[in-house]
Amino acid sequence: MFRILRNLIRMAVIGRTVARHDALPTSLLGTAPGLLWLWRRIARRDVPGREGERLARALAELGPTYIKLGQLLSTRSDLVGERMAVDLAELQDKLPPFPGHQARAIIEAEFGQPVQSLFQSFDDKPVAAASIAQVHFAVTADGQEVAVKVLRPGIEQAFERDIDLFYRLASLAQWVLPRLKRLRLTEIVDTFARTSRLEMDLRMEAAAASELASNFKDDPTFNVPKVDWERTGGRVLTLERIRGFKVDEPARISAAGFDRDEILAMASASFFNQVFRDGFFHADLHPGNLFINEQGTITAVDFGIMGRLDRETRYYLADMLIGFLTGDYRRVAIVHFEAGYVPRHQSIEIFTQACRAIGEPLQNKPLADISVGRLLAQLFAVTEQFEMETQPQLLLLQKSMLTAEGVGRLLNPNINMWELARPLIEEWMRENRGPEAQFIDDAGALLSTVRRIPALVGEAERVTRDIAEGGVRLHPQTVRQMLNGWETRRRSDRAALWVIAALLAVIALQML
Repeated sequence: MFRILRNLIRMAVIGRTVARHDALPTSLLGTAPGLLWLWRRIARRDVPGREGERLARALAELGPTYIKLGQLLSTRSDLVGERMAVDLAELQDKLPPFPGHQARAIIEAEFGQPVQSLFQSFDDKPVAAASIAQVHFAVTADGQEVAVKVLRPGIEQAFERDIDLFYRLASLAQWVLPRLKRLRLTEIVDTFARTSRLEMDLRMEAAAASELASNFKDDPTFNVPKVDWERTGGRVLTLERIRGFKVDEPARISAAGFDRDEILAMASASFFNQVFRDGFFHADLHPGNLFINEQGTITAVDFGIMGRLDRETRYYLADMLIGFLTGDYRRVAIVHFEAGYVPRHQSIEIFTQACRAIGEPLQNKPLADISVGRLLAQLFAVTEQFEMETQPQLLLLQKSMLTAEGVGRLLNPNINMWELARPLIEEWMRENRGPEAQFIDDAGALLSTVRRIPALVGEAERVTRDIAEGGVRLHPQTVRQMLNGWETRRRSDRAALWVIAALLAVIALQML
C-alpha cells in the first residue's frame, strides 16, 4: 500500500513538472484525441524551445535518475527521432554538490578506515558534481596526486524506487496507448536498469579504464589515468590526477604551444582504433571528458559508459561504409541482409533503392565533408521501415561518432576527423576486408571444419554402438549404404586436407 501511494505521489510530481515545461511529445498522443485535448488544457503554452529541449529541462529538474534516462534516450534516435536525440544529448549531467563530510563518511565506510590513513590530504570541495557521483582531488599517503570519485549518498535506493515507477509507467503507457507497444518500453527500462546498476558500481568503471589503458599501452598519443586499486571499491573510484586543458579550450591549448591539428589527428586515430581495432570504445567522449595533458597528449576520463563491437559487427560497419563511399548500394543492402539486421522477407531491391536515397548526396563530396555519425543516423531512420531490429551497440556508436565529430570541429572546423584517419582506415580495410584477408578467413573456416570431423565421426560411432547395444538390428542394405557413405566422406576429407595444405603453402609464399 505504501509503495502504491509513493508511486502515485511521484507520478503527480512528474506530471506537474512535465506540464510546467510542456515537455510531453504530442506526437505520442496523436491517436488519443481525448488525452491530447486534456494535455493542451493543463500544459503551459508559453515555454520556449523545441520539444527535446523542454523535455531535457524537465528531466534535469526531476533529478539524477531522470537525467540518466534522458542520456539513454539520446542514444535511441530510432525511438525519439534524431532532432530530439540531439537535444537530449545536450542534457547537462550536473547537480549541486553534496557536502565534503558526507563524501568522507562514504569513503570511510567503503574501506573501513579513516580518510587520514588513505590520503595525506583530501579537498572537501568537489571539482565536479554529476547525477550519480562527484569528484574530489586528494593526495595519497605515498604522495600521489589523485582524483577521487564518490557516489552520491542514497543514490542506489533512490534509483531502485524510480526504476520500480518506470516499470509501472511503461505498462500504463502501453495500456492507455497500445500504439506505443512497438517502442518496447519495458525493454528500454530493462536496459536502463541494467546499465545504470553497472555504472553505479565504480569497480566496473575502474575495470573499463584499465582495459582501455591496456589497449593503448604502447600508444603515446592517447592516455588513460591509472587506477589506484587499493583505494577503489563499489562506491569509490580513485584515479591518477590529470593536469591540463579541456579539449574545448582551443585558445589555452594554442597558448601552451600545442598544435591543434596534431591533437585532432591524435583524436581521430584514437577513436578509430577504439572502434575498429579493439571493438571497445569510450561512448561518452564529450568535451568535458577529454583533456590535453601537460605533455600534449589526449587524456580521457569518466569511463562509466563504454561500448563494445564484436568482430562481425565491425566487418559489417566496414563493408557498409565502403559501399556508401563507393556508391555500391547493392553491397550495402546485402551486408544488412547477411548480418540478419533486415528480415529475409523484405525486398532487397527496394532496400537497395532506400540506401541509394541516403548515399547519393555523398557522391562527389570529399571525405572531409562527410559526417559518418549523421550517415548512420539517416540509415537507422530508413531501416525502421524495413523492420530492422534495433541494434543498441550501433546506436551508441552513432551517438559517439557525432560527439567525436563535434570535438573535431572544436579543434579545427575546417578539417574532418575521418580525413585525418584515412590512412588508418585504408590500412585496416586492406588487412581485414581485402582479398588476402578474405582468403585467410576462408582458409581458417575450412580448417575449422576439418578439425571437427574427428569429433563428428566419434559421435557417429558412439550412436551406432549405442544402437547396437540396445538391440536395434540394421538391414544389410543400410549397412552397405553407411559403409559407402563413410568411404565417400574419407575421400572428401583427404581432398579437404590437400586443399588446406595448398592454401597454407600459398599463404607462406606470400609472406616470404
